[in-house]
Amino acid sequence: MSAAVSGRVVVVTAVHGPSARFLPEAHASLCAQELPAGWEWHWVIQEDGCTDAVRPHVPDDPRVTFRQGRPGGPGVARTVALAHTEGAYAKILDADDRLTAGALARDLAVLEAHPAVGWTTSRVLDLLPDGSTAGFPDDPGEGPLERGAVLAHWSANGCRLPVHPATLCVRRDLLLALGGWMALPASEDTGLLLALDSVSRGWFSAETGLLYRKWEGQATGQAAHVDPAERAARTAVVRARARALGSFGWHYPPPAAP
Repeated sequence: MSAAVSGRVVVVTAVHGPSARFLPEAHASLCAQELPAGWEWHWVIQEDGCTDAVRPHVPDDPRVTFRQGRPGGPGVARTVALAHTEGAYAKILDADDRLTAGALARDLAVLEAHPAVGWTTSRVLDLLPDGSTAGFPDDPGEGPLERGAVLAHWSANGCRLPVHPATLCVRRDLLLALGGWMALPASEDTGLLLALDSVSRGWFSAETGLLYRKWEGQATGQAAHVDPAERAARTAVVRARARALGSFGWHYPPPAAP
């Protein structure tokens, strides 16, 4: 990190061949971000595999690092990407999504002003194939999310989250302490969000921070994603992990030394 830079946000993206064509749009949304003086972003793109399909779509930008590795799913790709990062905060950006103007600055403002907040999320709009957008009902209000609030809502509402894990910005040390993303074929980001919720306060920004692309090839639209047996297993282990973490009494930030 150069002397002129006081802070860095690491933007982490997992990508595979079908979603690679959207990388230039994700990059454009990053380039449009305006950060406070002394801050910069570094984008780490990790391919879930070693093919020739992704590299042609990776932007030619010194702030971008592209890596490849053996396939293991998006959670594995994101976690491996952390090996190539430096910075206080990690921001998630899926390859097919776009940040809205000011999203990174809003995340930074919260995490810098509130040391007891471990992570942030924000409002999402679905980006539909025709270019229109659609919002979600019942977003929480702007402000802090107390420990356990997301798990309580998820448990009481048919495993529906009140905030979207694709908007996550998190303290990197806390992310590493929890082991990164869960080792699941899907719902790995839900598992991480609920783990974070179990040990730290979060924050919800009511201003839209992400355009979440809906398209035919996305992983969450595939039949395997809604297979009842697999979904039940994913849900069970996500719930068990979150409850176990909540029961141990460890939380962020740790108590001050005597």
